[in-house]
Amino acid sequence: MASKLAIQGGTKVRTKPYPKWPMAGKEEEDALIRVLRSGTWGCTQGSEVGKFEAAFAKYQDAKHGIAVVNGTVSLRLALMASGIQAGDEVIVPPYTFLATASSVVEANGTPVFVDIHPDTYNLDPDKIEAAITPRTRAIIPVHVAGLAADMDRILAIARRRNLTVIEDCAHAHGATYKGRKVGAIGDMGSFSFQSSKNLTSGEGGIILSDNDTVAAMCRSLHNCGRVEGGTWYGHRNPGGNYRMTEFQGALLSCQLVRLEEQAVTRDANGLYLDKKLAEIPGLQPMARGRFGETRHAYHLYMFRYDPDTFGGATREAFCKAVSAEGVPCCGGYPVPLYRQPLFAEKHFGPFTGYRSTRPEMDYANVSCPVCEQACKAACWITQSVLLGSRADMDDIVAAVAKVYENRAELASVR
Repeated sequence: MASKLAIQGGTKVRTKPYPKWPMAGKEEEDALIRVLRSGTWGCTQGSEVGKFEAAFAKYQDAKHGIAVVNGTVSLRLALMASGIQAGDEVIVPPYTFLATASSVVEANGTPVFVDIHPDTYNLDPDKIEAAITPRTRAIIPVHVAGLAADMDRILAIARRRNLTVIEDCAHAHGATYKGRKVGAIGDMGSFSFQSSKNLTSGEGGIILSDNDTVAAMCRSLHNCGRVEGGTWYGHRNPGGNYRMTEFQGALLSCQLVRLEEQAVTRDANGLYLDKKLAEIPGLQPMARGRFGETRHAYHLYMFRYDPDTFGGATREAFCKAVSAEGVPCCGGYPVPLYRQPLFAEKHFGPFTGYRSTRPEMDYANVSCPVCEQACKAACWITQSVLLGSRADMDDIVAAVAKVYENRAELASVR
């Protein structure tokens, strides 16, 4: 048996830190100073944001890119551009960050939660049809952790029902589905550039689309309702100022140069971890390659934990023990979104569109069993860890194996 667990006073498997995030160098410094000294800090006068929009759209195999202040806004504007009206229903998964569903509320729509697939934690196409009503207008599949959702099946349902598909790609920079990068496979795609994301400027987001009309509406909505060819004080649509700054655009252009190499590294390390961690009893990596996913972006390396194999120890005790060995590990989303007070108690403030079509909606009665199990079983390792070397990945395996071998000690971990 391996030596005593570090959390119980033993020696750590690893003392060296994993790669820090974000990564930046002289290129980023020079770009920010260039914008600073130019005196042109806003994108309506500058060119940095426009250059980034074009470059990122091309990288993600999309025709149009509209950069905005954050990923939540990009989702909300995409919903508005799709024509969502008060009370219209939007199908979303419950295993995702708040913004996927709260953006629907902010667009005055009604989120309808549909369960996830047990092997991927992505929206389960088999569950979608039963949730569709005459008021359903859109589906938001999330490429959770960076693994592409089953887009062919989701799109087939959407096309039969005349529904808009908005990809939530907040985790999925560089992810591919059947060889094509995500973001414009559906009608629109939403990305986040928040601090933890695989491509970051601290905050920020972008909407991608291949549809000229939809892209023009998104561009209008993010720029105070102005339209191309219109005047500065001409406002045709109900937009606001959601524009990205030139500082962010310049920073993201530098970061984008790094992204492809980082994406390849994460994907290779994720595949290696899948193989090695699957050999440890009680752990099950997420499935890959069964539903059209080709490259995983690995914003999160995610695997399932079985407490029974670890002597009944909680997931939280397991994650604390692994982290104490020098490998950052945490539990995933603690509860399904419909259990959050925002939804369970409908703290929707002025957004009351649901009352016109679903006054009886009671999220406290929603049940998505697979998601509820995922909230107990999922373990996460963040994306920057996967930028390490093969030896760094071996330390992850060694730390987890040590915890398994000393699982009897987990009973006293709190």
